[in-house]
Amino acid sequence: MTTDSRPRRRRFGRRLGRGLLALFAVLGVGYLVALWFAEPRADHPYYTSLLGPGPHVHAHQGGDHLWPGNTMLAFEGAHALGVDVLELDVQLSADGEAVVIHDATVDRTSDGSGAVADLSLAELRELDFGYRWRPPGGADVDFPYRGQGLTIPTLREVLEAFPDTAVNIELKPADTRLVAITCDLIRELGRERSVLVASFVDRSLRDFRQRCPQVATSAGSDDVTTFVIMNMLYLGHLYTPSAEAFQVPVRRSGIEVVTPRLISSLAERNVQLDVWTINNEAEMRRLIDMGVGALITDRPDLALQVLGR
Repeated sequence: MTTDSRPRRRRFGRRLGRGLLALFAVLGVGYLVALWFAEPRADHPYYTSLLGPGPHVHAHQGGDHLWPGNTMLAFEGAHALGVDVLELDVQLSADGEAVVIHDATVDRTSDGSGAVADLSLAELRELDFGYRWRPPGGADVDFPYRGQGLTIPTLREVLEAFPDTAVNIELKPADTRLVAITCDLIRELGRERSVLVASFVDRSLRDFRQRCPQVATSAGSDDVTTFVIMNMLYLGHLYTPSAEAFQVPVRRSGIEVVTPRLISSLAERNVQLDVWTINNEAEMRRLIDMGVGALITDRPDLALQVLGR
């Protein structure tokens, strides 16, 4: 004797249908809630009062293809050109001074050797930071800035020398002391509205935002990765990054990072997109036409020329 299984199948189908409807209803509600709470970032005076509409030109290390990078000579030269932002890097000296240098050691950019963190400011001042610089492709050119007295500047010196110019400060090492010293200096000099702080170290950015919430920041690796992936899945409008800017390369690991959709999605979130490090004229024009917010470049002269400035 056999039992007709059709009623059971019908009951199962009805339960499955109700389950799927409930799942879609929950997902739909979740989507609407996420959309409701994913408010764009509020305007920051760094952009609205100081910089204004872009595209902006960031002199990377002051313009490292024009002068020895991260020196006062480079920052003075870039400022004279009329750049929008002076970009620089900071490390801590052995005696706790925030000094402007990209590398963790002095070997590549001076006539000395050793870790920045192992040298006092006085010891760093003894080194020639124009010693190894030559223009790109200038293998047959003498070292034009050797012996010209180019020393390592402190962050304080740069901020005091350019009080009305936007400065992009990248915190290099993962060091809570550097975060605290940088935040305290920005406050002391009243630069909360005229600097933007960046770092590849997410922990440093979180710490800095807690200490100096009034200061604009760029997104760390975690925020960038999350937003880029969500944007690829057409879900970028559901996530608001915890930063005023994204500073990213055109591509990374074979993936095209800077796309029209990314620019559009960030604009909806009121987040600026700055692209590094762009030194080719054709690429500058392509990115400007695409609508990026800023070019971070070692050739600020070329970027200004491309922009007709």
